Amino acid sequence: MTIEKCTSPEQPPTLRPTNCSAHLLYARAPTTAGVTPEKPHLSFLSYLAQMGGAGDDGAKLPAPAAAMEVVSSSSSSPAPAPSVLRSVLLSYAYVSVWITLSFSVIVYNKYILDPKMYNWPFPISLTMIHMAFCASLAVVLVRVLRVVAVPTSPPMTPGLYAASVVPIGALYALSLWFSNSAYIYLSVSFIQMLKALMPVAFRTDSFRRASMLNMLGISAGVAVAAYGEARFDAFGVVLQLAAVAAEATRLVLIQILLTSKGMSLNPITSLYYIAPCCLVFLTLPWYFVELPRLRTAAAVMVRPDVFVFGTNSLCAFALNLAVFLLVGKTSALTMNVAGVVKDWLLIAFSWTVIKDTVTPVNLVGYGIAFLGVAYYNHAKLQGLKAREAERRAASMAIAKDGDAEAGARLLPEKDGGEQKN
Repeated sequence: MTIEKCTSPEQPPTLRPTNCSAHLLYARAPTTAGVTPEKPHLSFLSYLAQMGGAGDDGAKLPAPAAAMEVVSSSSSSPAPAPSVLRSVLLSYAYVSVWITLSFSVIVYNKYILDPKMYNWPFPISLTMIHMAFCASLAVVLVRVLRVVAVPTSPPMTPGLYAASVVPIGALYALSLWFSNSAYIYLSVSFIQMLKALMPVAFRTDSFRRASMLNMLGISAGVAVAAYGEARFDAFGVVLQLAAVAAEATRLVLIQILLTSKGMSLNPITSLYYIAPCCLVFLTLPWYFVELPRLRTAAAVMVRPDVFVFGTNSLCAFALNLAVFLLVGKTSALTMNVAGVVKDWLLIAFSWTVIKDTVTPVNLVGYGIAFLGVAYYNHAKLQGLKAREAERRAASMAIAKDGDAEAGARLLPEKDGGEQKN
């Protein structure tokens, strides 16, 4: 079975890589003329293993190897339980790795930037360190070790880079700058609540009344959470909302500028092309906003710790690899659901360990937003299943028409043979 890379125009590509592969749900069994192939039986766990390779927009993403074995063997015999169990366990492992790394990067950034902790309040500089580190490792992986190949169809020409990658890099720089700056002013728990607005900002589907009501419910929940925030800072909220808007716009531009041209980038090649561009765009605000303050900090011997910033950058790069692993081996929808779990864990951590104040109104508001996000993911899954059923029905109809056509061709040949006799 071969895997082709493609990009779904409806799938958010930064949180989620765009590698995907289409594969048959049912392998056609050998048939004789005029006999309709029998649909093989798929157990529920086998179906889940297959659906692990489906993105939240209905496009197929690479499924785990074990899951693909289940798909290819389902036409001849029921899938063996060990293969299904292995694919399920691997999916849980991928989710756990992603949650751990995402959790670590968020808490680590908060630790570095918060004035009450490490007290190094230079978010642009921190982002530039991340981008320089990630770009360097991406160059090594792509050009030296050749672990990942650059896309060749279409090739990345200077014109394509300027027209497509540069705007995305600019928005990525803004998103990272604003989101890291928000950690100086807001608690980790409240930032996660504000991030629940991402489905509202990124909404690109056709208008439906139920969807609009759901988006309004998410927005209302976040508003209630903001109302109950004990450490409310208007400037911090503006920064985080600007980060959400920049990230949503970046995802839309990826669909328009890259997907429409057939360009498929995984997180490694994305960093290879976008991180240097992002680093250049961050240089301008860094020069005017943070460089004078850094000179003052250097004068009073406030210097960054190489170990702290090195491990922080390594975690950020590992998170990009984990995103590629999670979405490539399970699905973008799985990542959305895992993100909700991660948000609750961060809220609990912020409350118990960092000692941020989480009020009952906070929890009620985020609970409302959480229900809206859960419904959003549920609706995506139902739409995915419906499109999958339509494709399966169309595939079976084509197979049936092909068998009927073959039978129709055999009848004249048979009649001709009898006349000769």
